[in-house]
Amino acid sequence: MIELANELGVSSYVFFTCSAAILGFVFYLPIHYNQIGREFETSDSDSIIPAYSHPVPTNVVPSFAFNKYGGYASSLKHATRFKETKGIIVNTFAELEPHAVNQLKSDSETLPIYTAGPLLDLEGKRQDSDCERIMKWLDDQPPSSVVFLCFGSMGSFEPDQLAEMAIAIERSGYRFLWAVRSPPFKDDPTKRMGEYSNLSDVLPEGFLERTENRGLLCGWAPQMEVLAHEAVGGFVSHCGWNSTLESLWYGVPVATWPLYAEQQINAFELVRELELALELKLDYRTENAKNLVMAEEIEKAIRCLMDSENPIRGRVKEMKEMSRKAIQNGGSSFISVGRLIEDIHINKANKA
Repeated sequence: MIELANELGVSSYVFFTCSAAILGFVFYLPIHYNQIGREFETSDSDSIIPAYSHPVPTNVVPSFAFNKYGGYASSLKHATRFKETKGIIVNTFAELEPHAVNQLKSDSETLPIYTAGPLLDLEGKRQDSDCERIMKWLDDQPPSSVVFLCFGSMGSFEPDQLAEMAIAIERSGYRFLWAVRSPPFKDDPTKRMGEYSNLSDVLPEGFLERTENRGLLCGWAPQMEVLAHEAVGGFVSHCGWNSTLESLWYGVPVATWPLYAEQQINAFELVRELELALELKLDYRTENAKNLVMAEEIEKAIRCLMDSENPIRGRVKEMKEMSRKAIQNGGSSFISVGRLIEDIHINKANKA
């Protein structure tokens, strides 16, 4: 599309749906390639990436950066093609990622950066019997008493990991809402992930019966509506960027459990850079079959996440207010989008 816009003499802009830090990572890839001459490898030492204030461990580098003929090569191309546009619109706000945003804006080789976030679908998309059942159950729970475990539409675990999670949830004693998705069928790749036909087959014996008065399991959950509910006190999340923005918008603290794509480095940013999340795991990857997280570790994270005295709660609450002010008249994203509109008019006039 950028090439077509250039051929037609039309100004083009990139809408970047991930974080500003990830955009900085993409722009770092050509530098990395010029220095090393290859994609990332698991044995590499920590990387000094300008968009991050801390050295970035190789074990949280996005999965695509290890794939020579796939994501790494295409991301190198993106880093070059992006610079053929008039600017990049990022779904973030300046108060959330001050270091990354300031670094991108101060880089003389980087195009204009417009922070336009948080851009969220606050209306929701699905209202059916499952949604009603979940919301009715939440209505019956005390404020900030429920830990919500949800890993996105593509997030799933094998039965052995689910068993460890169930043990941890039960031992923690907290009320819970747990969205459980099944992995793709290995013997039939045409079948996509969805719900387990019988959860009692993959969870510890008696778990469903012992926790029926304080927990609810589902295959899908209306995440925005759940996070908005006053009963929810913590969120165990895969750290997709949309989920991150949603949790901050509603002031719900997160325990990080990334699965794939750029989620590991998102978790790293939230925990180490921004101090807005609790570390459960940073380097977990779905493709690594040996990545079994034991019940003790999960239980400890849940207890810490739900602790009302955890200082992360205060920081997340402050960021909740900042996220809302950013898009209001006079807010950082409001001003940035206004500047984008002005620049579009200027670029259009210059082409006339």
